[in-house]
Amino acid sequence: MSERAKAPRFLVIGYGNPGRLDDGLGPALAARLETLGSETTTIDSDYQLQVECAEEVSRHDVAVFADAAVSGPEPFYVSEIEPRPTLSFSSHSLDPSEVLGLAHSLFKAETRGFVLGIRGYQFDQFSERLSEGAQANLAAAQSFLESVLKSGNVQELERADPEAVRRHGPQLDRNQPRSLSCKTASTSSCALTTTRISGSR
Repeated sequence: MSERAKAPRFLVIGYGNPGRLDDGLGPALAARLETLGSETTTIDSDYQLQVECAEEVSRHDVAVFADAAVSGPEPFYVSEIEPRPTLSFSSHSLDPSEVLGLAHSLFKAETRGFVLGIRGYQFDQFSERLSEGAQANLAAAQSFLESVLKSGNVQELERADPEAVRRHGPQLDRNQPRSLSCKTASTSSCALTTTRISGSR
């Protein structure tokens, strides 16, 4: 198979704290996508993004960072991100742009990054459950991302097409901002404590 025809290698990292209600939307999405792990698709889950995640990202062509969003469109949004340098290599959590930046700078990767923000509503209690609205948004995000991964069509992510979102879930407000709100807790590390759900190395 030629390089031009080769299917892109996808990495999906669902992150967040399942013990804080809707903050667990990212890991919940990763769990639902478990069966899609293959030679070209890797599904991972963690509490938060750390420096060690950059190595994993560097081994893929496209990385999708899935997290709960405290505001923004319903049921979810997709936004491409640019690599951004981080100021230190401490144990603090990173945002997706910083992880992508480390993958580029440390491992000379050319990985493209996308954020998938799934709208959540309840974050102020300690409980391992999702609100009813978050469950509906999760199902919509799952349907959309399954379509992308099965087809290997990166253009679906590039467009972040509101019409595509509508096809897979509730009405999306075109006027809502597409900024990511990340809320993560705990101190786990992709390299040491990431749950490997499925995929190849």
